[in-house]
Amino acid sequence: MSTIEIRKVTKMFGDFTAVKDADLKVAAGEVVCLLGPSGCGKTTTLRMIAGLERVTAGDVIIAGKNMNELSPQKRDIAMVFQFYALYPALSVGQNIAMPLHYEKLSKEEMDKRVMKVAKILHLDTVLDRLPGQVSEGEKQRVAVARAIVRDPNCFLFDEPLSRLDVELRHSMRGQIKEVLSGLSKATVIVTHDQLEALTMADRIAIMRDGLIEQVGSPHEVFAKPANVFVASFIGTPQMNLIEANFKGYGDGKAKVVFDKQEVTIGANAGVASLKPGKVTVGIRPRAFSVASRDTKDTIDAQAELIEPMGAETLIHARTITGGDIRVVVTRDKRVKVGELLHLVPDPAQTHIFDESGKAVRA
Repeated sequence: MSTIEIRKVTKMFGDFTAVKDADLKVAAGEVVCLLGPSGCGKTTTLRMIAGLERVTAGDVIIAGKNMNELSPQKRDIAMVFQFYALYPALSVGQNIAMPLHYEKLSKEEMDKRVMKVAKILHLDTVLDRLPGQVSEGEKQRVAVARAIVRDPNCFLFDEPLSRLDVELRHSMRGQIKEVLSGLSKATVIVTHDQLEALTMADRIAIMRDGLIEQVGSPHEVFAKPANVFVASFIGTPQMNLIEANFKGYGDGKAKVVFDKQEVTIGANAGVASLKPGKVTVGIRPRAFSVASRDTKDTIDAQAELIEPMGAETLIHARTITGGDIRVVVTRDKRVKVGELLHLVPDPAQTHIFDESGKAVRA
């Protein structure tokens, strides 16, 4: 059975802790993305699963077996690296077939497997070409084909699309997702690109400073961020995170003060347990509606920069005390620079985080 599990995995380099007490399970057929900023420990975690880094503490379990003491070649995993590492003197077909030589298959069986995976990844017309004679996107597909041709226990991808341009990334995301959906293999993909994670993963594990902050489906980490970091990291444009003073809760609404304005906003019942004090209010740029001047409980901000984005418009505004706030409106909503906006947040998309930065839930 193709599964991956890490239990309380820690990796230290001298006195530096790169990964701390990481727990993660990946089921057969599931794609999990490790997402986070550079230096957060995601690649180190992947390398511990692969056996390229030895764990300092904890356990790596693949297909139900403890792998801590096994070398990479004995773990039966396939890894796609950020750099393709193709053999320049070998053809595309020979590069794909390279892992099969270790299985001592007949040439007929090798050719059959290579052609099967080449057709899936649309490489069957370039099998006789050298790596230097194909495009960057095709080189990346060759690396993926070389990984899946031998039917390993699981797949590991380390920033597989980072060297491609925007258009190629878009097409490769779809192709890799399509290929993986047809395989019953546990797959872990490392990326710092949230769009890749949101589009390719069944679940996302968001990391910061060696810790896994939250694991959930793309919808869960976007709609229900566990803390301020996750809220700020997921979503484009970035969520507005506004420091405020919490005054109280009643009738499904929280009374908060920010920018010298006392505003009552819709909030979940968990907020009732909060004591008065500092909080952070998180509101997605698309969660605002622009109201008329006489509307109560609005957040007032002056438009400073207008960015057309096709079907939508991004407005950079500044509040009374100089705080930045981002608002996305539809293209037909005409806003001018200097205009005072009266913003009403959608209660269903308003998040309140306590003084420690943790989301307050019902």
